[in-house]
Amino acid sequence: MRKIFLLAVIAIFTLQSNPVNAQEKTKEAPSFNKVDVSPMDLVVYKNEAEEVVARVIYSRPLKRDREIFGKLVPYNEVWRTGANEATELTLYKDMKVADAVVEAGTYTLYTIPGEKEWTVILNNRTNTWGAYEYSDQEDRVRIKVPVRNAPSTIESFSMAFVTKTDGADLLMGWDNKYVEVPFKAIQ
Repeated sequence: MRKIFLLAVIAIFTLQSNPVNAQEKTKEAPSFNKVDVSPMDLVVYKNEAEEVVARVIYSRPLKRDREIFGKLVPYNEVWRTGANEATELTLYKDMKVADAVVEAGTYTLYTIPGEKEWTVILNNRTNTWGAYEYSDQEDRVRIKVPVRNAPSTIESFSMAFVTKTDGADLLMGWDNKYVEVPFKAIQ
């Protein structure tokens, strides 16, 4: 009787710790998010010494046959300058943005698109989603830049730094338009 009981206990433990059963229990896939339809990206500006001077983190919405400026992105309203979280600019050195001196630090980059010019805003409030928490009371800098026609359609909202002799221009473009924001090194 003891032998039968002992064999039954061994059989139960053997079946419970069976590697096949253990694998079946762990076959559940981990829970990963789907790929964002407006993926996050970043651009970096490095000086001649290859030091990082500025970085922009933003999300890249797609055109997808939509009318962008004046429709999806209304004219004369504050825009997060991309999608999802508001666009974030980090300066690792003090810089001039147009004629304004901006100290090293992290800022939210908002824009107010217009047909002929955009207002570019560096705002002190960071870690925001969209432009819902925007307050002009937190603006550090506001400049106006002319709108330019892109040579071809830009499907994904895009940013790039173009190095200049005394700094870099931040290009922001989408659809058939783009703007340039001048950043100059402080000597």
